[in-house]
Amino acid sequence: MTPLQHTVNNKRSSATGCCTLLLLIVLNAVYCYKPIIIVHGLFDSSSDFKTLLGYINETHPGTNVTVIDLFDHSESLQPMWKQVEGFKDAIYPIMQNAAKGVHLICYSQGGLVCRGILSTLPDHNVDTFISLSSPQAGQYGDTDYLKWVFPTLVKTNLFHFCYTHVGQGLSICNYWNDPHHQDMYLNSSDFLAVLNNERENPDATVWKNNFLRIKKLVLIGGPDDGVITPWQSSHFAFYNENETVVEMRDQMVYLKDTFGLKTLDARGDLVTYEMSGVQHTKWHSNQTVYTECIARWLT
Repeated sequence: MTPLQHTVNNKRSSATGCCTLLLLIVLNAVYCYKPIIIVHGLFDSSSDFKTLLGYINETHPGTNVTVIDLFDHSESLQPMWKQVEGFKDAIYPIMQNAAKGVHLICYSQGGLVCRGILSTLPDHNVDTFISLSSPQAGQYGDTDYLKWVFPTLVKTNLFHFCYTHVGQGLSICNYWNDPHHQDMYLNSSDFLAVLNNERENPDATVWKNNFLRIKKLVLIGGPDDGVITPWQSSHFAFYNENETVVEMRDQMVYLKDTFGLKTLDARGDLVTYEMSGVQHTKWHSNQTVYTECIARWLT
């Protein structure tokens, strides 16, 4: 072999080695992303999240993303605990196949479904729980959604129906939180009051520990939402009896740390985003929301 041939072969070997290294880096970047599970909201379906899927594919190529196709459209009015069990059955196998864990993006009512899953599933492996414009502290407002379901009722008298056995058969009533009838809410709410551990729950400690398995809680909402009422419910704030919004850190569920919210905050694992100019149905298709509030957490 001539000196020239030796030099050429060395260069080829170096180039091959660099290409191999670059390929491994790229493959590692692609395959290190944790799987993402998306849970839709009231009256939605999996087909409503195509834009969000596109954003994820652009910033995190190769990520395994699943939009759970259950309780679509009017079926989303089914009782919340029924939805929790149905979504849990669909999500658990994905978790079992994800050794490094998964991320949850849960929109609107879906954010409460996801909280139910996280609280009742002892061996979940959720890394980041992203709650996208979800009524985490409850709902109390006259919105178009309310008129579609209860055309003859308004917020001031909906408690007459919601806080009954029949009313608790509808998802909206499961998290209807009337600030003027808190006794009825606490005694009648089969879902939110139990999930918050505001009423007697023999599994309260277990549920709290389950929920605290998450590594990060990301709460996203904004003042122009138009559906979540008050919009600050997306940040665990809510009305008092005068319909003045009491911030999350002044809420009893936070102060008493009934389900782990204060603990998450103390750990530095609670993040909130307030985004103006976003209507409720646009959260999952707004690129600014995705870029500024969601993308960084999907590693």
